[in-house]
Amino acid sequence: MVHHFTVDVEEYFQVSAMEPHVIRAQWDSLPSRVHQSTVRILELLETGGVQGTFFILGWIAERHPELVRRIAEGGHEVASHGWDHRRVTELDPTQFRRQARDSKALLEDLGGRRVLGYRAPSFSIVPGREWALEILADEGYIYDSSLYPVRRRGYGFPGGARAVHTLELPEGTLIEVPPLTLRMAGMNLPAGGGGTFRQLPLGYTLHAMRRAESQGNSGTFYIHPWEVDPQQPRIAGAPILTRVRHYRALNRTMPRLSRLLSAFDFQPIRTTVEALS
Repeated sequence: MVHHFTVDVEEYFQVSAMEPHVIRAQWDSLPSRVHQSTVRILELLETGGVQGTFFILGWIAERHPELVRRIAEGGHEVASHGWDHRRVTELDPTQFRRQARDSKALLEDLGGRRVLGYRAPSFSIVPGREWALEILADEGYIYDSSLYPVRRRGYGFPGGARAVHTLELPEGTLIEVPPLTLRMAGMNLPAGGGGTFRQLPLGYTLHAMRRAESQGNSGTFYIHPWEVDPQQPRIAGAPILTRVRHYRALNRTMPRLSRLLSAFDFQPIRTTVEALS
């Protein structure tokens, strides 16, 4: 069984939890860390001979075109993470379509290959925003990786399927690739990466991956470049819980990624989707 290694390429100051404390108009004046942090992940993948999927913001691609090219030249999949990390819950259908279309066009131009996949910032295609899936299908996307089948404040798609599956939509079909979850006590627990990977015991993620394997499913793992950057600037004014969730255990990420990559086989989502087509 081969799993999916994915990266949501965004800056440390674009995290949704930091929105109340960072004005978007300030973004271009803040120190950028995304290039060097993403390169650290690329070098780790290259050492292990692993290729993954990089969901890239259009905002990042516009300012770091050489990074997109490096990702593509490394044999990794380039996919869309929207334009400026606005959650789908903050967009109307016209705005969402524009972001999905513009990011796809830019990434295809820079990466030299058709963009097949999309992942919403903060997994923000939630119940009531299913129209976004129809727009993705209409705009030529083949798969989505936004429906996190968990019940969490701010995101999640409770009741969604946990394995890769096909959505039949009025605009056509869309393959859904949900992040990894662990089924326990009648609940789906988030296990796909991010904070759970850094802050819970590593065995939790490894167990979830093995459980997916035992059920014949590919697990979809995700990480952010800022999670491998302990030296990133600290955002002033964030409440203590937000600071703990964002900054705690950043120094654990790289060693844990090394162990994860040595324990399982990974491939880009594109490879799985093309085999299903």
